[in-house]
Order: sequence, then C-alpha cells, then structure tokens
Amino acid sequence: MPNLPIINTHFDELVALAKQRNQQLVDDYQNYIEPLDSSAVENLMAAVTLSDFVFRAFEQQPEAIAQLFAERDFTDSHVPDYEEQLANLLQGCDSEACLHRVLRQFRQQAMVDIAVSDMVGHAYLDVSLARLTKLADALILSALNWLTLFCQERWGVPYGVDGQQQTLLVYGMGKLGGGELNFSSDIDLIFTYPQTGKTHGARKSLDNQTFFTRLGQKLIAVLDQQTADGFVYRVDMRLRPFGDSGPLVLSFSALEDYYQDQGRDWERYAMLKARPIGQGEHHQELSQLLRPFVYRRYIDFSVIESLRKMKLMISREVRRKQLTNNIKLGAGGIREVEFIVQVFQLIRGGRVKELQQRNLLTVLPLLVEHQIVPPESARVLTNAYRFLRRVENVIQALDDQQTQTLPDSELDQARLLHVLGIDTWQEFLTRLNAHLGFVHDEFNQLIGEEAPNHEDIQAQWQTLWHDSWHDTDDFTWQKAIASNWQKDGIWQTLYEFKQELDKQPIGQRGRVVLDKLMPRVLFHIHSNSAFENAYENTYEVVLPRVLQIIQKVASRTVYLELLYENDGALIHLIRLCQQSHWISDYIAKFPILLDELIDPKLLHNPPALADYVNELQQAMLRIPEDDVESQMNGLRQFKQAQQLRIAAADISGVLPLMKVSDHLTALAEAIIGEVIQQAWHQLTARFGQPKSTLGTNHKGFAVLGYGKMGGIELGYGSDLDLVFVHDCSLNDTTNGEREIAASQFYVKLAQKVMHIFNTRMSSGILYELDMRLRPSGNSGVLVIHIDSFADYQLTEAWTWEHQALVRARMVYGHDDIRNNFSAIRKRALTNPRENGELKKQVVEMREKMRNHIDTSSGQCIDIKHGHGGLVDIEFLTQYLVLRFSGKYPQLTEFSDNIRIIEGLAKVGVVSDESAQCLVDSYCQLRNASHRAVLQDGKAQLSQTMFNQMAGSVAQIWQSFME
Repeated sequence: MPNLPIINTHFDELVALAKQRNQQLVDDYQNYIEPLDSSAVENLMAAVTLSDFVFRAFEQQPEAIAQLFAERDFTDSHVPDYEEQLANLLQGCDSEACLHRVLRQFRQQAMVDIAVSDMVGHAYLDVSLARLTKLADALILSALNWLTLFCQERWGVPYGVDGQQQTLLVYGMGKLGGGELNFSSDIDLIFTYPQTGKTHGARKSLDNQTFFTRLGQKLIAVLDQQTADGFVYRVDMRLRPFGDSGPLVLSFSALEDYYQDQGRDWERYAMLKARPIGQGEHHQELSQLLRPFVYRRYIDFSVIESLRKMKLMISREVRRKQLTNNIKLGAGGIREVEFIVQVFQLIRGGRVKELQQRNLLTVLPLLVEHQIVPPESARVLTNAYRFLRRVENVIQALDDQQTQTLPDSELDQARLLHVLGIDTWQEFLTRLNAHLGFVHDEFNQLIGEEAPNHEDIQAQWQTLWHDSWHDTDDFTWQKAIASNWQKDGIWQTLYEFKQELDKQPIGQRGRVVLDKLMPRVLFHIHSNSAFENAYENTYEVVLPRVLQIIQKVASRTVYLELLYENDGALIHLIRLCQQSHWISDYIAKFPILLDELIDPKLLHNPPALADYVNELQQAMLRIPEDDVESQMNGLRQFKQAQQLRIAAADISGVLPLMKVSDHLTALAEAIIGEVIQQAWHQLTARFGQPKSTLGTNHKGFAVLGYGKMGGIELGYGSDLDLVFVHDCSLNDTTNGEREIAASQFYVKLAQKVMHIFNTRMSSGILYELDMRLRPSGNSGVLVIHIDSFADYQLTEAWTWEHQALVRARMVYGHDDIRNNFSAIRKRALTNPRENGELKKQVVEMREKMRNHIDTSSGQCIDIKHGHGGLVDIEFLTQYLVLRFSGKYPQLTEFSDNIRIIEGLAKVGVVSDESAQCLVDSYCQLRNASHRAVLQDGKAQLSQTMFNQMAGSVAQIWQSFME
C-alpha cells in the first residue's frame, strides 16, 4: 500500500477518509497506480481525499487521470493551450455525439488538473482563474467552429448584404467575460452576428437570423445537455436583450438599437464584463457600437441609485432563500466588491478610458492611480476579494457544485481548512468576518446607508413591554394611557400575544431582537407618529393587525431584524395596517413581503405598465433555469410583491381605479408570458420543439383572456379566465430525440402551464385558472387549433359564449394568431341575430346568475349582482354589441366595458347622457368593490349609497331589455 498523503492530523475526519480512499484505490485501481512514482501517488491520494469530484473523475476515466498525475507538475503556473489540444482531439470527430463525448471528457480531465493544482499544488488565484476562463473559451470556440462547418454543410454559408461571409459571435458575460471564471460556474452568453442576409450553397436558402438561431441552439445543446459523460457548462442566455422572450440571436444593428433605446441600468453593469470569445474581425466594430451605452461621456452618478436597487433585490433574495453563510451574495461578499469597482467604472469610465477594463483585479489599481479609491481601501478590498474567491473555488472543487455557501459538514470544513492552511474553523471565521466587515463598510459608504439611531425611544416603552404582564397599577407615568388601554382591551391583546410567542420556537437571538423591537412598535402605534391622518383609538384597529404579522415572523429572526434596523419600514408597515385590513392579512400570509417596505418610495410607485415584463425577467435572472421549484416560488413572490405595490399606490391615491386594474392586468400578462417560457423550456428539453417553429421567434401558441382579464379589469383577488390555442399543422412533429406530434406537445405545454399556475407551494398558488370558457367547456380539449376555434365560434357556440367573446382578447402569442383571432372574433360577433331571441337568452342567463349569486339582503345591496350593479352593466354592453355590431362592426374593436360604452354612444345606440351614466356608475361601483376588498369587507353597499352610484342603471336596463 502506498504511503498516506500528507494530511493535517488535526482533522480526524480527513485522516479517516484518506485511509478509506487510499485502500479503495489500491483494491480497485492497482494497475493504474503502480506505474506512478511516489510523488504522483501522493498527489493522487491527497486529491481524491480533498475532492469528491476528483475521486469520481478517476473512477470514470482512470487511465486518463492516472496519466495526468504521471505527467503534470501541479506547481507549474503555465496556462495550457486548451484550444490546440481540443483541435487535435476533434480532427476525427464526424458526428454531434462524438463532439459531445470529446468535449465532456476533455472538460473533466482539465478540471481535475485545475482542482489538483489549486488544492494540492496551491496555485495562485490568478493562475486558477485564468485557466478556468481559457478552458471555457476553448470549449465554447471548439464547439462553435465544429458546429459552424456542420451547419454550413446542411444549410449553406451565410452572407451579409455587403457580400461578406457572416459568422456567429459569442459574447461571454459575468466572470467569464471578466477572465475570472470560478470553478463550478454556469456561463452567461449573448449571441450576435454582423448583418442580415441569407445563406448560399444549399438546396434551400435560409435567412441569416434563422441560420444563426439554429446554430446557437445546437451550441447550447452541445454545452448544456446532460449525457452519460456529464455536461460541459450550464448555459444561461437570459442576459440577452428581452431575456427569455427575446430572439436567441440578434444582428449588430438590432443589438445596438435595443441597448440605445431600451437598455436598463442593470444591463450597463452586465455589459461592463461583456467579452467576445476568440478573435474576429467584427469584435472591435461591435465593441464600438455598445461602448456609448455602457460608458457615458459625463460623470454619471445616477448609477449609485441603480446600485442601491440591485443590492436591495439581492438582499431580498438572500432573505427569501435563507442564504446564510453565502460568501457571494451576503453582506461584505464577492458581489459587493464587484459592485464597488463597477460603480466607479460606470461613473468615471466615460472620461477615464483606462477604466474600461473587464477584470476586477486589473481595475482596482487603476482606481488608485486615478485617485478615485484610497490606496488602503484598494489594498484591503483586493485582499478580501482574493480570499473570498479562493474560498469559493475550493468549496466548489469539493464536488464540482455551483455553491457559494460555506460547508456545514465537519469533513468539508476540514478539507477547506487544510487547503487554506488554517488550523481551526473559528480562526477561519475570524479571518472571513474581518474581510466581510471591511467590504460591507466600504459598500455602505458608497451607497450612503447609515445605521439607524434608536436612542430616541422613551425608556418607559421598554418598561411597558417588559413589565406590563404583572401589575399595570404600578405605572405612575401616563396613567390616562394605561387606563384607556385597560378599558379598550389592549392589555389583554398584548398579554395573549406574548403568551402565543412563548409557545413558539424563537431562538435566543430572536428573543433579544423581539424585546428591542416591540417597544418601538408600541411607541409608533400609540404616538400616531406612523400615521399621516391619525384617528382616535387608532391603536385598537392597528395593533392586532401588526401583532398578527410579528407573530408570523417571530421565529424568523431576519425579519425581526429588518423591522428593527429599518425604522422607516416599521412605520410604513404600521401605516399600511391602518389603511387596509387586506394588506395586513396579505403581509401576514406572505411575510416575505416585508422586504418591500424598505423603500417606501418604490413601494408606492409600481412599475410603468410596459416595465412589468422587464422587472419580472430581471427577477427571474437570479434563479437557475433548471431549479423548477425556485422558479415557481420566484414567480409567486414577484406577483405578491407587485400586487402589494399596486395596493399601496391604490390606498395612497397614487393610482386611480382604472389604473389599478391596468396594472393588475399588465402584471398578470407578464406572468403568463414568463410561465409559458418556463413551461416551453422544460418541455423542449424533453421533446424538442415543433419543427414549424424552428428558426422563428414564436412558439405557435397563444393565450386568450376572457372576463376581467380580457376586459383589462382585474381586481386583487381575480382569477384568470383563459383559453389556449395553437396554429401548428396537422402533420407537424417535434425535433427532439423523443419525437411527438406537435398537437400532443401543445397539450403537454398547456398542462405544464396549468401546473405552474395551480400548484400550491409555501408561497401559495400563482393565480386560480378558469378554463371553462374554452370550446365545449370542461369536456373540450385543453388547447385547440385556431381553425377549430373558428369553426366552433361560427357554428356551435351558444349566445352566452358569444357574450364572453365580447370581453375576449389575446394576451399572449405572435401576430399571425393575433390577427387570425381578431378576424374570428369579429365574424362571430357581427353575425346577424334575431333580437327577440337574443334578448330572451341574455335576460334568462342574467336572472339565472342573480338567483344563484346575489347576496343582497334588506338594506345591503350586492355591488356586483344587485339590480343595477356591475354585472347588469356588463350584460347590457354585451347584449348591445351582439345586437348592433352587424350594423356597426367597429363595436367589436375593444374588449373593456368603458370603451365599449363610449363606442355605443359614438354610433348612437345609447344616448350620450345614458353612456355617461353607465360609465360613471361602473367606475364608482368598481371603486367601491376595490375598497371592500382592501378593507376585507363584503362587496355590498347600503341601499342609499348604491342608489346614489347606480340608481339610473336599472332604468337604462329596462329601456333596452324589457
């Protein structure tokens, strides 16, 4: 048996594993070990002890890995020419399967070399990062070059409008772009090409967009696909323009137009690192096109506010995922170092050209040289960054896992300590926390955060919280307050609250924070300092609502600390609880929403309608595409956060009623698009995509919104009435290894979409979906071809289904289906109808609904279903469209009630006076319905109030329907 590797004997777990692995290699792989000299054997034994990844690689490729240990000096700092090595290996490769195998096996061997050099040879960080980056470059380029020739043989050679041959350019983003790739990392890429044009030399020519899209899809599959040999890299394309919903590939001009017209601040940060992989004649041209977007000619301090928002989102992510001990995203971690450097690059880089670099360790000395950062700050930032990146590489090399979380097992902790040369875990944490503390201080100075000052809270409130459970008569201060609290039952409420807390598993740290937080809660509620418009006995209403939320989060110290450390957030929580019972219940149900209170300005200003898609894409970018559960939770958390922002803007008067529904509808549309993208991603990984969609930017799939979704009138608790359609040909199939009919693919897609929406998770469901309005209702197919949809609407649909169609519009899909649906809807609605029968059917349906749903009683009238209520107005407009659109087809243009009523007045079907009455009543009733939801009350009004809002509606109904 060979000698045991040199392992620090302080670590019993490591010594035991070394003995076990040593014996296992001797027993199972003696033939491969015998030819090695003693130094190589010692290195091998140490490596398989320190890294499960290296051990697993040796088991899979014993001959190749043994040869590596025989030939390599792991202390050598040389960066190999990976590209040349791969070129030799790929010379005889004649199939995509061969390409997959060669790349994966080469990647594994090279990563073993890097891991051993890092963990056994103690390679410099710069050398490790350079090797990891050069390896990724070589694997991407080798795959691209091989696939380019492969695609050109099938589809021809692409040429631009100037007659020059075109190539696909691959841009590496993030750490790959910066030449500082970590050990186990996904790679963020953007694909582009110089000019539009078409291919030459094949039987059938393709436009360049289609050719490069297919080439890009193959490149992603070669790198990302899991095979028996593993994968090369997890590929993330979501940093491209428009994210997942955008084209996979864009021309230079389209790329330039996007960044100049629509580029967002976070994309400026991302593009700082963008680097073309390989060398090419067009790289410089594109860099010049994009530079004005990234670097402004003036000193640009606006990026600091953008940085605050990005950091706030990251902090929320850390809390939501409960990412403790995360050296990348946590306070003082790698991301904060990167932000510090990048913010100065964006502020000064437009004028100081030397700062236009991609590598962080290259830029830091330049910041000192130009007197932007003090030398001592740069020195300690550099040391912290090197330490954190070294730790990151080691913990990822343990098992080739993409993690930045410190290990919690004693074995992995011992491995990390051994590689770093540190004796104890406590000593390591001391060093780590020193680095994190300095970085976080520097970061806070940059973005202007200040620690809150809590000294202003009166000492009596501390005493009140701690001692009030014994004898309230002992208090000599503010006796009137104590008396009122006794009378109003506040003492009893607080007593019961504390009794409930005593039953919860709150740790010592949580108890300490809670005891500091609660006096502030009592102070702010009782003093009315949290209220813009104070009411008498406000605390009677607000205190139980706030206590309900605190009780929900009492065992999650991070949220108690959030409220204690952010006095503005606490005050804002109290104010929201005062203004809306629905909001307080909503936050109690989803405590993660407390994150939204940190920035009250942001809370009361929801995104512009067109920005929901972008904000959702940005939120989902931080979640790995293959982590389905986290993606689904991310969607729910985004919806909840945005709905809270809309509600806050609603109750504060920032958004009027019509805008509230506009925002709730735009939010739902953005989520529908993202859900379909996720479902598409999951299904195409198994079956490929319908062949008719290859080389296009659409999916051949559309979603029709009915009811409030179609009418752009969603409320806070609305479900979504949806119908799914597709337009694939009958003979179409998918292009995956598991080929299925396209029609079957779309059924699976619809089922996956419903699963993502309806699955109940810790964060709830996404939306309640109602699919009963599809042709033939629950007995009909889940997704229908657009031609079959047309046949049904024109020959089989009932009157009530055409009523529903009045309020229908397409909420997702490409223009071909949109135009087709609009034509079908218009034909169905403008068909001539016999007025007497139409009126009879509409009235019967309305009475049937009223008899089953109307909750009116005595002097309380149901806002929706009472006589003259919202549904009467909706039925009336539907009836009038069905009756008169044959004569006035322009009545079918809109799907929302307000514009339909205005259209009816414009053509003279209703008088201007009646139209204004209907519009006013509809708006007032909807506003009352919103208010009822926010105050958690019944959707009812007193008879007097209802008559004031809708007294004339019943008369207008009678004039047309009786």
